[in-house]
Amino acid sequence: MGDKKKVVIGLVVAASALASGLLIWQMSRGTAPAEAPSLDGTAAVPGGVPASQPLVIPMPADVDLGKSDELVREKAGGLSSLPLFAGWLKTEDLLRRVTAAVFCVADGASPSESLSFMSPRKRFSVKKIGGRLCVDPKSYARYDAAAAVVESFDAKAAAALVQALAPWFQAASRELSSPPRDFQATLGKAIVSLLQTPVVERDIPLKEKVVSFAMAPMPDLGLEELPAAQKHLLRMGPKNTVKVQAKLRELALALGMPAAQLPQQRVYSAQ
Repeated sequence: MGDKKKVVIGLVVAASALASGLLIWQMSRGTAPAEAPSLDGTAAVPGGVPASQPLVIPMPADVDLGKSDELVREKAGGLSSLPLFAGWLKTEDLLRRVTAAVFCVADGASPSESLSFMSPRKRFSVKKIGGRLCVDPKSYARYDAAAAVVESFDAKAAAALVQALAPWFQAASRELSSPPRDFQATLGKAIVSLLQTPVVERDIPLKEKVVSFAMAPMPDLGLEELPAAQKHLLRMGPKNTVKVQAKLRELALALGMPAAQLPQQRVYSAQ
């Protein structure tokens, strides 16, 4: 699948960053809980601000994103004890990369450019199943370690981390969008999008392209019509998708997003 094999592990990090980022936004606005984000991606309008006016996101004057990497490594080092996570933290310009990935996921786009520093070592593989070219289920194991990292995150530890890094994430989000997007609404939209990704326990047929593969039409599921970000999560395989979504849901609930507004998991069992 070419560049796509780099993306899926990165999407795992983005998935965790989505829920964490919402905490960042809430904590940066004060100790009182912030209003849950609108699930359609529109900004929640604060009291006294006319709906026609854009929400202004201030950027603290003392924030220097160019010097943020060491701070991130210091603060995030205890979030997970797994070696893979420690390796991810060695990446340069991490705050900007993760923030950009969050924006991409919210828009349904691929976060591959922002998260190109992550790539599974094993190659993607396909196999013939019932005369059709399909994803080889063994390929899903390439993402087991990444899913384990996300599963190991503790919501309370993440809350402490994002509270410390809130001004830096705000600065990165303002830098990446013009006019500034409402970060709270963007994160809410992205979380919902990833939770809408179906868990597919069936064989996934492929169609061969020039140098890669794409999902073949499945009329009953419509997987080929999914946004790019959801397709990347889907390629992790059903077991890993369940792990990532469970952690994402746990964090979303901890952030005060109403359970009734979170999409129910869709599972397509093997036929």
